[in-house]
Formats: sequence, structure tokens, C-alpha cells
Amino acid sequence: MTDKDKRHGSFSRWMQHRMNARTNRRIRRGRGTFMGMDVLILHTAGRRSGEPRETPVAWFEDAAGGEDTWLVVASGGTTRHPDWHLNLLGRPERASVELPGRTAVPVAARVLDGAERERAWRRVTEAQPRYAKYQSRSDRQYPLVRLTPR
Repeated sequence: MTDKDKRHGSFSRWMQHRMNARTNRRIRRGRGTFMGMDVLILHTAGRRSGEPRETPVAWFEDAAGGEDTWLVVASGGTTRHPDWHLNLLGRPERASVELPGRTAVPVAARVLDGAERERAWRRVTEAQPRYAKYQSRSDRQYPLVRLTPR
């Protein structure tokens, strides 16, 4: 990795942090949509540091999971899962979600697989076809996570 790559990576992380903070403020002011999708704030803790993290994440209704159940897709990037997903799995006891007008709700996370994942993935891509396009450009299968209140 060159010095230029390192600087670019730092800048990208800084920009992502700023964009996330701006989106989180919008969600807290009651505007929980982004690019036509519903968005929540996912609270996790860093899997190594234990530091609190807040990440805006698009969510989808989960008819199979019942009321107050959310589906989130660990997309973003083509070669590895996003940090929020790794943090969620690394410290699941610290996970919660915050929706517009609501306080944070502690959640349990379960990565879907098999036929259950396929049914849920179909619902996600019907609601937002862009996810099928993103998935087709990646070498990894995007994890689909069901969040339920605990």
C-alpha cells in the first residue's frame, strides 16, 4: 500500500464518519429516509475497541419476522463485509436500533441463510432492485440480518 493509498483511506473514513453523523442527525429529527429507503441508526460497539458506534443503515419490513422486526443488508464494498456487520456479530449484546421518534431498542441479530434468506432477499430486491445490482457486482454474498427486539 502506498502513502497515497493510506491518505485516501483516511480521507474516505473521515468522509464516511461525517456523512453518517449528518444522516444520524436527520433520522433523529424525524426524517428517516435516504434515497427512497427507510433508514435506522444501528448502535453497535467496536469488536476490538468496545467503543460505541452509530451507523445509519437502510432497513426493510420483515413480514416473516413479525412487528418491530427489521431486515438489514450488509452491503457496501465488494471484498469484505462492512464494519458495522462485523461489530454486530462481534459484540451482539451491545446492539440496538434507533428509529425516528423512538428511543434505542436493544435487538438480537440473526444472519439469515438457506430458503429463509432467499425469501427475505426476494422481498428486499423487490422493494429496492438496486440491491440485486449491487450484489451482482460483488464476489461475496451480502449477509441479510434480521433484527428483533430482545
